[in-house]
Amino acid sequence: MVDAFLRRFNVPDDVPIEASMVSNAIRSAQGQVEARNFEIRKDVLKYDDVLNRQRLVIYAERRRVLEGEDIEEQVRSFINDTTEGYVRGATATGYPEDWDLDQLWTALKTLYPIQVTINEIIEASGGDRNGLTTEFLVRELVEDAEASYDEREESLGEEVTRELERRVILSVLDRKWREHLYEMDYLRDGIGLRAMAQKDPLIEYQREGFDLFNAMMDSIKEETVGYLFNVQVEVQEAGEGIVEVTADGAEVVLESHPEVIAPGLAPTRPTHLEYTAPGEDGGVEHESIDLPIEIDPNASRAERRRLERENRKR
Repeated sequence: MVDAFLRRFNVPDDVPIEASMVSNAIRSAQGQVEARNFEIRKDVLKYDDVLNRQRLVIYAERRRVLEGEDIEEQVRSFINDTTEGYVRGATATGYPEDWDLDQLWTALKTLYPIQVTINEIIEASGGDRNGLTTEFLVRELVEDAEASYDEREESLGEEVTRELERRVILSVLDRKWREHLYEMDYLRDGIGLRAMAQKDPLIEYQREGFDLFNAMMDSIKEETVGYLFNVQVEVQEAGEGIVEVTADGAEVVLESHPEVIAPGLAPTRPTHLEYTAPGEDGGVEHESIDLPIEIDPNASRAERRRLERENRKR
């Protein structure tokens, strides 16, 4: 390699390699290579920053669910947004008499058990399809969806519904995020070709990544709503209670919660949770949480003491 370099720059054979002319040429070439590598690394960080900002949103949402926050209001906003999206998509073009309400109702039936009929909606608008507006349909159908969810909650019970909401959102969120990561990798692999069309690949990656992220969030809302309305739920009644040992060694029997079983959902009360989170330096940090172990009040005294010691270590 050194011989090729010397021949390329016509360096005489009798010039020592440590001569200033050779050293300066090598230093200049090395500086150009390092500058190019620096620009490559800088571009990589810019691409990674797009995904890290998205990761912050998703992981913040996961933490809310894992930490047991009440997400009923969020679920109801999912129902409202999804129903409104269906209506606006069906009424975006044409006049009211041209809207395909039958197709809209068919789509809504796959989302939730719609109760109001097309004729009832037309009657409420004045008895004429020409009196329909997008805003009127949104208002009426959102109210119908909310009423259906109220009935769903009443049939399952408030406690079971809250637990089902947490587990469904976590399940859908994790699955959709994994799919989104694959799509972002695919986008990044081919984004360099945009330079051939005189477009900045980084700007195109940011723009299309933003569109993919918004589409993922809409899909999370839609699948969560459909799952909550349509999944078959089996509820196992709670036992006698959970024994918890306080700091002073006293035993307290806490209220036991019913077990919610549904296809595709993880167990209700895991004993260990692991997740990743974005670090301050833009990297990924792995975190884990050990949850308290439930103690069966019917277990032997020795077994209960052993589990109590395990809980103290957590």
